[in-house]
Amino acid sequence: MPAEEDIKFMREALKLAEKTRGLTSPDPMVGAVIVKNRKIISTGYHAEATTPHAESWAIKKAGKYAFGATMYVNLEPCCFFVEKNNPPCTQAIINSGIKRVVAAIKDPNPSVSGKGFKELKEAGIEVVVGVLEEEAKILNEVFIKYITTKRPYVILKAAMSLDGKIATKTGESFWITSIEARKKAHHLRNIVDGIIIGVNSAIKDNPELTVREFEGKTKNPKKIVLDPMARININSKILKIEPENAIIVVSNKAPKQKIKKLKAKKANIIVAKSAKGRFNLDLLLKDLGERKITSILIEGGGNTNALAIASGIVDKVVFFIAPKLIGGEKAKTPLEGEGEKFLAKAVKLKNLQVEKVGDDIMAVGYIELNRKL
Repeated sequence: MPAEEDIKFMREALKLAEKTRGLTSPDPMVGAVIVKNRKIISTGYHAEATTPHAESWAIKKAGKYAFGATMYVNLEPCCFFVEKNNPPCTQAIINSGIKRVVAAIKDPNPSVSGKGFKELKEAGIEVVVGVLEEEAKILNEVFIKYITTKRPYVILKAAMSLDGKIATKTGESFWITSIEARKKAHHLRNIVDGIIIGVNSAIKDNPELTVREFEGKTKNPKKIVLDPMARININSKILKIEPENAIIVVSNKAPKQKIKKLKAKKANIIVAKSAKGRFNLDLLLKDLGERKITSILIEGGGNTNALAIASGIVDKVVFFIAPKLIGGEKAKTPLEGEGEKFLAKAVKLKNLQVEKVGDDIMAVGYIELNRKL
């Protein structure tokens, strides 16, 4: 059982790491706290990719006072050169004279994965691992999946009425949920590397897919449109606002002239494998992972969402539920497609959390078994 003091200071390290959510991709979020005589003397966090690591930053700020201190860090310190300005954190720790390192989890990166701890121990530093382990894993769930599978972490988001409708029978959907829920949705956009929608949503809604309803530092994710026949409007907002941020996924049957026009708009084109107008999303994720896209938010319509679930690529779902009743057999739902014949095959969620957001409810859960149905 970790000492109460270790838990206290590890929580501080986790808070520091959390400050940069969405800004460090493809790196993890890391916070470091240096403690001496039961007092924090220095802190550091990994601000953005290619900037100094949390441990090195904290040590630099502490200077000679780091000697004999304890460092708390939510992830195993790296033991290799990441970039020229990021030498191994293990060497910085050893050189500083820190006598004890308390870490939450081992780094899943095969280049580290225990080697950092081994190096510290061989230098005579006491190493404690596993303090607030579960919290640390949840914090860096995106990094853990990406570094071990080379595929993006996938979140499926939907906004619906209490009776499960994402639009009326006439197609009206703006706005089902409250401004508070929409702000939460834009926060999700701000922390992912890319957003996926289907071409029907791109044509019908003409979305920007940018971060707007959010206070603080923002970045716009890649805008990924599943468009087998390249039907997207050449004058759509997706291609007008930061077109170089757009990725149009087409099949090999898409008209070459339309693809040429999309490229002229500076959009990126991926020709992906498809069958009967449906893409192999697992292969698409592999391609996106190779482009260092570590996380995806799916904001599609019912058919795109259903394809994603059936493909087994979704890790987490976020549903916003408004206290409204729309009704109607022809009104769209978050998951269309054929659906399941038997309840035994229904996709189950685990670790479900529910909170009130404005007048709405936000439900967040993890796919219990990531499998292809």
